[in-house]
Amino acid sequence: MTAPAENQTTRRRAPAMSPEQRRAMIIQTAIPLIAEYGAAVTTAKIARAAGIGEGTIFRVFADKDELLQACMAEALSPEHVVRELDAIDVSLPLPDRLAEAAEALQAHMDRLGAIIGSLGHGGGKHPGTVRGAGRDESTTRVRAALTELLEPDRAALRRPPEQIAALFIGLLFTQPRTEDEPDLTPQELVEVFLHGALSGGAK
Repeated sequence: MTAPAENQTTRRRAPAMSPEQRRAMIIQTAIPLIAEYGAAVTTAKIARAAGIGEGTIFRVFADKDELLQACMAEALSPEHVVRELDAIDVSLPLPDRLAEAAEALQAHMDRLGAIIGSLGHGGGKHPGTVRGAGRDESTTRVRAALTELLEPDRAALRRPPEQIAALFIGLLFTQPRTEDEPDLTPQELVEVFLHGALSGGAK
């Protein structure tokens, strides 16, 4: 008797992955769970979300603490946000470039804040370095990628692109929250950054 079609397709072997690919997949699955549950998240929950057996985690990580530290290092790493900044079309008008950059940088900072908030207080040891680079070097790489986005407009800028990039990143990091006003959208933040606090009709 032929097995029902649904039974023939319910159990398909996952495509073979190298240990490094498997580690990366587990880390990407674990990060949002750690942001939600903190260090209390179980490896069983991570395995279910990744669609793998719990034992697979321990074939690429010595223990749960090593997995948590790998997730912290990934959150601190600038690799993802630098790729996003590099992918922004430099032929776009400057406000559009900066708005896309703001979205990418804010997403990076939100993820970083969630992980550090979940693990930074008793969640294990600080990784110390990020893929061989410290925090200062990571910040430098992000600033360099943003500087490249500003370079086409160097002649129109009041200050060198490198300094403008540092100022823009500083604004993103220190954007104040107020109870009675919504946060600025990336487009609004860029408008204030480029044109100041005065409205167009102000003298």
